[in-house]
Amino acid sequence: MRQDITDKVAAALDTFAIELPSWGFADTGTRFGKFLQPAAATTVEEKLADAGQVHALTGACPTVALHVLWDLPNGTGDLARVQAAAAGAGVRVGAINPNLFQDQDYKFGSFGNPRAEIRDRAVQHCLDSIRLARGLGSRDVSLWFADGSNYPGTASVRERKRWFAEGLARVHDALDPSQRMLIEYKPFEPAFYHTDVADWGMALLHARAAGPQAMVLVDTGHHYLTQNIEQIVAWLLDEGMLGGFHFNDRRYADDDLTLGSIDPYQLFRIFHEIRFYEWQTGTRADIAYMVDQSHNLKGKIEAMIQTVVMAQALYAKAALVDYERLVAAQKATDLVRAESCFQDAFATDVRDAVGVWRQHAGRPLDPQQALRETGYIDRITKDRAARKISRPSSYA
Repeated sequence: MRQDITDKVAAALDTFAIELPSWGFADTGTRFGKFLQPAAATTVEEKLADAGQVHALTGACPTVALHVLWDLPNGTGDLARVQAAAAGAGVRVGAINPNLFQDQDYKFGSFGNPRAEIRDRAVQHCLDSIRLARGLGSRDVSLWFADGSNYPGTASVRERKRWFAEGLARVHDALDPSQRMLIEYKPFEPAFYHTDVADWGMALLHARAAGPQAMVLVDTGHHYLTQNIEQIVAWLLDEGMLGGFHFNDRRYADDDLTLGSIDPYQLFRIFHEIRFYEWQTGTRADIAYMVDQSHNLKGKIEAMIQTVVMAQALYAKAALVDYERLVAAQKATDLVRAESCFQDAFATDVRDAVGVWRQHAGRPLDPQQALRETGYIDRITKDRAARKISRPSSYA
């Protein structure tokens, strides 16, 4: 193992952190139902405890994103209790995620709803979420909207666009100077004819109109199959508008699969664009890396460790691209040499170098094996299963 590789990997991983989602440790499902797990977390304290285990074993996950409806019901909650639980788990509260899609009032939209009183309610929920974020010391408020329509002619697309602009401006104006508003986009689902914030261009326009503390959030599952996501990343970086990621993987659409399980080369290409930007500008991109995935079949903690370990490996590989050599080949239009420079970094086996970093950081060499040896999964399975009531689900 070359020392220069070990040094580059260590320097990269020293600066790499990826936020975990609280909902990734709870029972979740699809439109068709849930497959329950006895070890799944049911309280915010249990979610934070599980996230703390992942951070302790990987050293890369110091913050946990919370969902207002699921973790702080009705925009309330004992914030001191939540902060104490986070501190006890060795983590901090990260991004706050309002829920603008689950309430029955949002059947025909939230910020884009034809009824002004429902639009006002949705905005107020975001204002309450900002207050919660302030109380928890959170910088980012992440907004995703399910708004859209399923049938042509049933909604005024232009009017809904204006309603969104008005609502987002109101939310932006309530931010503290240190806070950010991240606007996420999605091309379809649950709306299948038109989605009000369907792509990165719409999110970018809304963010610019809302104000200087609004930026775009990219979810790697929220694109059509042929989309060049790293090109979107490069454009947003160049515009100074890339605020964060929701990382996962997909085969068809928003599958929320374990990161890197389908296309690890894509995530490598994304990380490359970010590190290339940082190398060329001499500045560190202020990007919130976040996981957004849930697992119905894999064990939830194990799947999160898989994801974080994969993210660390791919970020480490991206750190090995020889940018001077790459730029020289690009300027000379030496296509083979440029692509080979790129591919050589991806092909490098970084496992030993990552292992050295883990040992120096006081983390276990094999996080999955270390998790098994702690007995944590066995303990929470026994304790939590005893508190749950199992009953069959029925669907109309």
